[in-house]
Amino acid sequence: MSYLRTISTRRVLALCAVVALGAGALAAIALAAGGGAPKPPPKPLAQALRDALNAPPAKGVTARIAFTNRLIDSGVLQGSDPILTGATGRLWAAGGRLRLELQASPDRGGGDVQVLVDGNRLSVYDSGSNTVYRAALPRERKSEPAGAVPSLARIQKALDRVMVRAALSAATPSNVAGRPAYTVRGAPRDPGGLLDRLELAWDAGTGVPLRAAVYGSGSAAPVLELEATKVSFGSVPASNLTVAIPSGAKNVDLAPSSGGRSGERPAVTGLAAVRRRLPFTLAAPPALAGRVRDEVRLVELEGASGAVVTYGKGPGAVAVLETRASAPGNGSGSISRLKLPQVTVDGSPGEELDTALGTVLRFRRGAVEYTVLGSVSPTVAKAASRAL
Repeated sequence: MSYLRTISTRRVLALCAVVALGAGALAAIALAAGGGAPKPPPKPLAQALRDALNAPPAKGVTARIAFTNRLIDSGVLQGSDPILTGATGRLWAAGGRLRLELQASPDRGGGDVQVLVDGNRLSVYDSGSNTVYRAALPRERKSEPAGAVPSLARIQKALDRVMVRAALSAATPSNVAGRPAYTVRGAPRDPGGLLDRLELAWDAGTGVPLRAAVYGSGSAAPVLELEATKVSFGSVPASNLTVAIPSGAKNVDLAPSSGGRSGERPAVTGLAAVRRRLPFTLAAPPALAGRVRDEVRLVELEGASGAVVTYGKGPGAVAVLETRASAPGNGSGSISRLKLPQVTVDGSPGEELDTALGTVLRFRRGAVEYTVLGSVSPTVAKAASRAL
């Protein structure tokens, strides 16, 4: 696709980071591995990436897909949610636009989920709750002429920087859904978190990403995987790239951003500055669970001020979100469609979500609600919560 040929070196660095650290795994198109079909010739990773960026653009991609989600134990789920339980569906992509449709199982209720990307705009429509979630994707800063492909030396230099923090495999010749492909594996060098590795495969002829999978520590099967069981290249009708969202749908802005436009308020950071802006007493001890306080940042959630405090760096970091507690019955109930185990933190009621890649622990103490999260075990999350 033309997008993969025209991105700048900055985006190549981002691609390498995704392979190594996991950013953007759900955005990759994935295809199921096939057997008995030809594989491409071996190549160094830098050369395989450059050839992918320099490949003739495809007019578009149409695929049948299957999304697997083993992140959350099935006993925690209520009803059917294609994102939480996994689902099959379809995908269309062309001209910088993408639509991914996950279809709910008819025998389990729920509704389909539509994921739409149009340039720098992301929308996720959940028909089951009639809610559309919107976010602004980071804008690319043009540092190279449109259509320019980075040199082999620049790609190798970018890979060298990534490999300081992550171990990358070679571009392994493979076959994905009957198409010659290259697969690369990336694992963080810092073993502090629960992420074991990521795998990304792309079509050897077109450079289009074909498979993305995330593996947790000690997991033989992927925790998250997006794959397509059938794929074709060619023109995609514009009607397949849009979805009519009902006028009565609830809108949720996940990441308000003005992209640096004039009038944007500067970020408020630092312990003293954030404390002055909050309507409650901020708990931000110097250390939690053996991790030193790193950053304190003011955030706005549904029109109210809160704070995010991070502890440590790298895969094993812990973040704490502090907000004013909502009214009884609205604050610490089950998150979305999850029935979470109830816990107590030094006598304060709360609930815990234990996943293969991390833990989320939420509890209320007085007028403040705390959410502790990170790629850590429940034991670490509870130790951090008790220190607040």
